[in-house]
Amino acid sequence: MLEGLPPHRPTHLMKLVCDEATARNVADVVVEMFDPAETAAAAFENEKTLQWEVEVYFSSEPDEDMIRDLVAQSAGPDAAAAVTFDAIAEKDWVKASLDGLAPVPAGRFVVHGSHDRGRVAGHAIAIEIEAALAFGTGHHGTTRGCLLFLDDILKRRRPRHVLDVGTGTGVLAIAAARALRRPVASGDIDPVAVEAARSNAVHNHAGAYVRPVVAKGVGHPLLQAGSPYDLVFANILARPLMRLAPSIASVATRNADVILSGLQARDVPGVLAAYRAQGLSLVARRDLEGWASLHLRRGGAGPRQA
Repeated sequence: MLEGLPPHRPTHLMKLVCDEATARNVADVVVEMFDPAETAAAAFENEKTLQWEVEVYFSSEPDEDMIRDLVAQSAGPDAAAAVTFDAIAEKDWVKASLDGLAPVPAGRFVVHGSHDRGRVAGHAIAIEIEAALAFGTGHHGTTRGCLLFLDDILKRRRPRHVLDVGTGTGVLAIAAARALRRPVASGDIDPVAVEAARSNAVHNHAGAYVRPVVAKGVGHPLLQAGSPYDLVFANILARPLMRLAPSIASVATRNADVILSGLQARDVPGVLAAYRAQGLSLVARRDLEGWASLHLRRGGAGPRQA
């Protein structure tokens, strides 16, 4: 489970080793109490120790006593006593982002770092994205799920108007632009992410097609002007996806393919309900690395696991 986008310059980390219920509870409480642009909480099972852990990243030094009180109120004094805090050096964060990242294939697309440039097959659409202090390097089940759905769609049609909501580092917009050789509208609420996406588009020979803007959802004049879209990506998180359901549906054509991701399995029913209320139903679902990606259309075609 991940709630909140990882801060672009995290300075402090809170950790807690506990049982699953406590981990999820503490992560949920943190998400409710802190700004998601400056704090991210993850609850997960450590593959080596088989214990559940909570990690909370902060963009500035947190009030440790206040957080311990918060954990004590939600999970008890024993959990509060087990909480630890550490400072993070930015150079260590970047190094950690790069560790173990291999080229990621997704149909005709391959996302890779510069250190793996020589390992990409010549026939693939290669997208070079460095692990950076912005969400979305491609080395993540959500991004790969969206790319695989894009590959599926390209086998049956060529979308003409594409929108990427919450573009992050621009992987999805760049992939669509490279495959279609057409402009792709994109935006993100974070100016740092927008700058990263612009730079990545230029680096990947898509600068003429991908010019992201700072936008909350689809609320930017340039994004509105490009509507309606026959392909929409929104790889963000469950709560903003549900809030954005009416606006995303409003800029989608009648036959649009809408690809949503950034979801845990438990998030899927609520997100589907929000979009079903807008006339969009499930066509297919992919689950990768514990994350779900959804392909929706108006009317749908019945739920199908991919």
